[in-house]
Amino acid sequence: MKFLKNIFGNLSDLQKRILFTLGALIIYRIGSFIPLPGVNASAVLHLFNGDNGIMGMFDMFSGGSLSRMSVLALNIFPYISASIVIQLLTATSKSLTDLRKEGESGRIKINQYTRYLAVLLAVVQGWAVVRGLESMAPVNGVSAVVNPGFTFELSSVIALVGGTVFVMWLAEQITARGVGQGASLLIFAGIIAEVPGGIAKIFSLGAVGQMSPAMIALVLAFVVGIIALIAFMEQAQRRIQILYPRQVMSNGAMNTNVSYLPIKINMSGVMGPVFASSIMMLPAFIQRFVQSENLVVQNILSFFTYGTWSYMGLFTLLIVFFAYFQTAVVFNSEETSTNLKNMGGYIPSVRPGEQTMRHLDGIVSRTTAIGVVYLIVVCVLPIILNTHAGMPVIIGGTSVLIVAGVVLDTMTQIKSYLVAKQYGGVIGNVQKKGRFRG
Repeated sequence: MKFLKNIFGNLSDLQKRILFTLGALIIYRIGSFIPLPGVNASAVLHLFNGDNGIMGMFDMFSGGSLSRMSVLALNIFPYISASIVIQLLTATSKSLTDLRKEGESGRIKINQYTRYLAVLLAVVQGWAVVRGLESMAPVNGVSAVVNPGFTFELSSVIALVGGTVFVMWLAEQITARGVGQGASLLIFAGIIAEVPGGIAKIFSLGAVGQMSPAMIALVLAFVVGIIALIAFMEQAQRRIQILYPRQVMSNGAMNTNVSYLPIKINMSGVMGPVFASSIMMLPAFIQRFVQSENLVVQNILSFFTYGTWSYMGLFTLLIVFFAYFQTAVVFNSEETSTNLKNMGGYIPSVRPGEQTMRHLDGIVSRTTAIGVVYLIVVCVLPIILNTHAGMPVIIGGTSVLIVAGVVLDTMTQIKSYLVAKQYGGVIGNVQKKGRFRG
């Protein structure tokens, strides 16, 4: 213990954060292999064999936890769904809006409401999964559930809800004590864990002659092109020039302070596609685990079938809505305009105050429109190629977007942390020199 204490005692704070994040991700991956008691995993896995649709995407996001029917099968998605509901309510409810304006205390309360709602959604989804497992037809004479009944239902729902609560807690610990955003990193870890299997599947299809070398090269080139597009667009920004009042220098010369306000093209980040995917996964989740003979229910669920034009149309509308909605949450033009006015800054040829606010709103609307087109190309085009053009894109555009976005965001946070650490060190040295001279 003393040896380990000496090792970790010599590490910097950033190194400790990185090690903590890696340790948390390893624990998460271990938990995804703990089976749900009383379930025949082989029978459940049969449902996902060859599924490259929405349930395959759901399974990829969970790192294979769903197809293995582990205690982490629901993963972080009840929390994401709860976050969507709370954000929508915050935009429409005056009490929640006032609570958000209270600062840190209000944010803590909203997060608590989100956790409560996530647990409630996990109970509902867990019960749906358990009932679906009990109603599954035997696969090769093997039932999905060993001993169905109330005891199995109660214990399984508790296990699934407990797994979701554990994943929520782990995500919050990564955000607070590690590097990066916890929920995004857990989804990132699940996707990365499934990538080698997807690549191996492509080459195995080529080995048996089901895919030509030209098609394999085309798929790989498409993935590389999507990654390059994401890397460019996620860092693209529109810089708005900000001028500050001139100051008179000691030699009598006039000094003009010029700064720039950066507006990201895709200000919503990966949250828009993640929210849209979470909503589109729900009908497929119900269809897979809750069998219904009702013709009306079947027709409604068929509307959400992966690869249909109705599915892609609704998916596109959800991406557009959540991209603009998340941008409105992240960027407040009224607050930005007020801050510029208080600091004496102004945009050339634009009056401070309301005119500045309208000017910023117009710029953000145009940049977000470009970002929405980019998100649609990245997320919807691979689905069209996979289902209508016969191009087997094993790794979807949404998955690549999440992976690239999380990597860029984490690297930016590490860079900012290093800059802040270096700046703090410089200030500390200046203070020490001042005290020495005094």
